[in-house]
Amino acid sequence: MKLYSLSVLYKSEPKAVLLKAAYDVSSFSFFQRSSVQEFMTFTSQLIVERSAKGSRASVKEQEYLCHVYVRNDNLAGVVIADSEYPSRVAFTLLEKVLDEFSKQVESINWPVGSPATINYTALDGHLSRYQNPREADPMSKVQAELDETKIILHNTMESLLERGEKLDDLVSKSEVLGTQSKAFYKTARKQNSCCAIM
Repeated sequence: MKLYSLSVLYKSEPKAVLLKAAYDVSSFSFFQRSSVQEFMTFTSQLIVERSAKGSRASVKEQEYLCHVYVRNDNLAGVVIADSEYPSRVAFTLLEKVLDEFSKQVESINWPVGSPATINYTALDGHLSRYQNPREADPMSKVQAELDETKIILHNTMESLLERGEKLDDLVSKSEVLGTQSKAFYKTARKQNSCCAIM
């Protein structure tokens, strides 16, 4: 699971304006990084332009998922992640980032802003913190713990059943031994009674 891009944009007509962005392109080769980053910016702008106000969507492109959230005030956020990254966590991140951004940057600056003029520095921190969705999102952490507990309980039940089967085998063997030991006891008693008469 990996996050590649986190962007804040303003949906204006006819184009979307990039206000701030953070990228993690370290998994790409050094010579591809600038091209990949440009493509992510272009994709983010295109998705915001084609999304309606007040909408959330996830767009699949090859092995990547682009999650977009456009608020009613035209402020938008885009997360580009791999296809394994949980959608719920991506939208939680977008909502958090857009709320923070709208509190720190005045809405007057949104239509005319650019990454150089907008003063919002939290994107890089959010991008690195949300790389592991289990650590960043409490619900994912609880879900992982539940899955782990379920596995442990499943293994415990299997071992109990195995132990139960082994006990059943021992009980059946003891019944056989009980019958054999009774026969042995009777035989021994007969033998001993023969010897006692002599």
